Amino acid sequence: MTSPGRTEHLVLDGVLTAEEAARTVAGILAAQRADGAIPWFRGHHLDPWDHTEAAMALDVAGEHEAAARAYAWLAAHQNEDGSWYAAYADRPEGVDTEDPQDAGKESNFTAYIAVGVWHHYLATGDDPFLDRMWPVVFAAVEFVLGLQQPGGQIGWKREADGTVVADGLLTGSSSIHQALRCALAIAECREEPQPDWEVAAGALAHAVRRHPERFLDKNHYSMDWYYPVLGGALTGSEAKARIEERWDEFVVPGLGVRCVLPNPWVTGGESCELALALWAMGESDRALEILRSITHLRAENGMYWTGYVFEDEKVWPVEQTTWTAASLLLAVAALGGDEPTTAVFGGTTLPDGLDPDCC
Repeated sequence: MTSPGRTEHLVLDGVLTAEEAARTVAGILAAQRADGAIPWFRGHHLDPWDHTEAAMALDVAGEHEAAARAYAWLAAHQNEDGSWYAAYADRPEGVDTEDPQDAGKESNFTAYIAVGVWHHYLATGDDPFLDRMWPVVFAAVEFVLGLQQPGGQIGWKREADGTVVADGLLTGSSSIHQALRCALAIAECREEPQPDWEVAAGALAHAVRRHPERFLDKNHYSMDWYYPVLGGALTGSEAKARIEERWDEFVVPGLGVRCVLPNPWVTGGESCELALALWAMGESDRALEILRSITHLRAENGMYWTGYVFEDEKVWPVEQTTWTAASLLLAVAALGGDEPTTAVFGGTTLPDGLDPDCC
């Protein structure tokens, strides 16, 4: 189990004690395979986005070696075009082959490596790690920007046969905006400017802020509501107005955040992400309120149930996912002032001099 000294900064009144945080970290570590991969839970699949989220949570708890193994797994399994498959089947220890469960290549899944790598570097100051991972991040960003559309939005994915799905997802593109910001920070740190990435980030931010018609209509999902804020494309009064507009639709007092309307289902991951968005807006009190509202999802082993159907008063699905626990730890870390986490979720939205309303 993670030593209590590594989780003292993850204490949050009414949400986590140091001992509870240590048990949650231990649960994620128990799910991590020896090769570094972090599936949703053992026996389930893993995907690159949630795998990275779990690695970031390990870093906030000081488990840097385990997090580095997670990034090494990504480096070892990157496709030649810079992407990763959308999902990989979990496999028994000792089996070397890695079978894709979904051979599509999703843009936001591929982009998120930049967020994780920058977070790990800020947590460790490990220059050799950044040197090793720079080619990985570079190739991933180039794959993603190859899917950017003339309106600035990022196409959803490439199918297994190479067909481009050009439709833009607002949640995915907002997440990619955060990833581009982190990729540009890595490039700046390495003194390897990427002006094309800067232009792409500006066009993407403009699409998110000003052109909802360029994205598929998914506004019944709570992620489409808060992700433009979480990903940093919307800030200030615009962010506040967006959150206020649909607060009563998605937030169930005392229980958390609905995943999708009109379903009576609150989920831990969406609740923690909204808390992160609220923190980024400077509304830590409301973020704390949201985190306290989902303590009912905590299991005895320190992990968290994915969701709860409140009309039936039942946990559903009956699974404890590493990424749900990870999102909770990251939200707590941000509210506690953990510097790497506050940097990646509250940093500059665009490089200096770029105006997201420029075009």
